[in-house]
Amino acid sequence: MHLADFDFELPRELIADRPAEPREAARLLVLPAAGGPSDRHIADLPELLRPGDLLVFNDTKVIPARLVGRRSEATIEITLAHDLGGAAWSAYAKGARRLHPGDRIDFAADFSAAVVDKRPDGDVVLRFDREGEAFRAALLRHGAMPLPPYIKRPRGGDPRDRGDYQTIFARAEGAVAAPTAGLHFTPALLAAIAARGAEWVTVTLHVGPGTFLPVKEEDPREHRMHAEWGLVTAEAASRINETRARGGRIIAVGTTSLRLVESAAAEDGSVGEFSGETRLFILPGYPFRAIDLLLTNFHLPRSTLVMLVAALAGLDRIKATYAHAIAAGYRFFSYGDACLIEARPR
Repeated sequence: MHLADFDFELPRELIADRPAEPREAARLLVLPAAGGPSDRHIADLPELLRPGDLLVFNDTKVIPARLVGRRSEATIEITLAHDLGGAAWSAYAKGARRLHPGDRIDFAADFSAAVVDKRPDGDVVLRFDREGEAFRAALLRHGAMPLPPYIKRPRGGDPRDRGDYQTIFARAEGAVAAPTAGLHFTPALLAAIAARGAEWVTVTLHVGPGTFLPVKEEDPREHRMHAEWGLVTAEAASRINETRARGGRIIAVGTTSLRLVESAAAEDGSVGEFSGETRLFILPGYPFRAIDLLLTNFHLPRSTLVMLVAALAGLDRIKATYAHAIAAGYRFFSYGDACLIEARPR
């Protein structure tokens, strides 16, 4: 297995800077377990489902985790990563080499953080001048949505992204990246899914900035996966297990939902309660236990997420599917179109 196996050329014009309007107008490439892809739209999803199917959504809520501040005369842009408690956060910083423990970064006249530590993995530890509700209020006032680096916005962000980069299921604050497959869903689409006889349940995985980090090792198996905190409640686990027991299919909406459900799954496919961090890294050869289909956007070359979909459908088929999507002008990445991939038989 080589990193180059997961590479492909993508024209810049196919990177979506805004979501489709209306959301259901986004395109949907359907890849069955056998056979070639077909071109549909998100609005067609209900007719692709069966009565008794269960969709699993991630209800994490993205916080406005990007902040621009000043350290003396230097401009510093940071993206929060993990809440360490006690007003401390790990964060990634542009210009981190210029930061040193003891430095102060001012984000506003009354909002600042001190640099506590610089870590070998490239992140820094900051301690803010407030915590709890006061910190959340300052973040809402001064922060911007942490869009991935391939979406260009003016410094300070675009207010439209506060709504665009949040799913309708967003409830549990803590993500610094959106579970983007969920961005395609609207109340009208959910009503059509319910009318079809399919149901849904939510789990929580707080997506971290590591989701955008490239794999650098030539052998992907040597890549160290970033940790993300997740929660599968007893109720969610029970509904997944009941669906499987009666022959319904489990459809993960997004790679985050898939990784969390698989993290909570036993070898026999049963899902239990789960609360804690997961570093599950899915590569070709991984034995999927709990999910039957995946609805996901198109992912970056050489990324852990391309490796995941290659594990689900087969590397050669994913390469052919992505080539089809590029030739057909599908829109890629966070605000782009989606594909529905059926897992190969267990």
